Amino acid sequence: MNQKNTRSIENVELRSIWESLLEFLDYGIHVGSGDKKVDITIGLVLLLTISLLLTKYLLNSTRRLITRKMDGEDRLKFVTIFKYVKYIIYVVVVLLTVDAAGIDITILITASAALFVGIGLALQDLFQDLIAGILIVTDKSLRVEDIVEVDGRVGRVLEIRLRSTLALTRDDKVMIIPNHKFMKDTMYNYTQNQRSTREVVRLGVAYGSDVELVTRLLLEAVEVQDEVLKYPKPFVLFDDFGDSALLFSVHFHLEDIFRDPRLKSQIRYQIDQLFRDHGVKIPFPQRDIHFFPHNPSQNVGETTP
Repeated sequence: MNQKNTRSIENVELRSIWESLLEFLDYGIHVGSGDKKVDITIGLVLLLTISLLLTKYLLNSTRRLITRKMDGEDRLKFVTIFKYVKYIIYVVVVLLTVDAAGIDITILITASAALFVGIGLALQDLFQDLIAGILIVTDKSLRVEDIVEVDGRVGRVLEIRLRSTLALTRDDKVMIIPNHKFMKDTMYNYTQNQRSTREVVRLGVAYGSDVELVTRLLLEAVEVQDEVLKYPKPFVLFDDFGDSALLFSVHFHLEDIFRDPRLKSQIRYQIDQLFRDHGVKIPFPQRDIHFFPHNPSQNVGETTP
């Protein structure tokens, strides 16, 4: 057998192997005909698998490249957001791969349009929470250990998730806050600009009290508390002349706003003791009622002369 015949036989064998391989890859489920034909074959499954594995490798490499110079907190936030971006990229890769394999993806999109609308309506709040969570993480409007007030309740932020934020209230209960509330409702962040906050205790004293003495006693009651900061210095305001009392307020700064109610209670105890020792009275509401004698019978039977 000459070299030419040997080469022909090898070509036939290679062609036979290639045709068998193509036949194997084309094996699967074939639905419809013409433009509406959908082929789910072994080749399509292998192509999807390879595409997803390659995408996963590229995403992981990109994540490591971006986060290698980030600190611990920023890295955790980026990884959390990256997980959701990764899912979106996977969906896009699957659609592009299926389209490249010759399947008209508009059929899939059209067939599932009603399903997508229903899912979108059902998960509307979830999507709002996810978007709000991404914004909170990226713009750093909220951090772990911040003291926030939501719906009249004060809590210390324990964990910021993409869907919700966990906060510990003053009575040691965990408050689960949907993230969209931070975007739609008014929220107070007591520690956004600095760790210390200015607090106030208000009270009234009886008319005729020595206002200078009252001012000195209020400052003394505050300054003896270890939790009260020495700077900025506490100060007293003479707020107004009330209906039954002279109205005062003493202002002071704290570093731990979370203990605010307990500290204010201690200050009120101290004020009450100092006022008792110095004869300063805290009045209760009073009203003066004047009675004018009047006899209705005087007008009965009277006639004009």
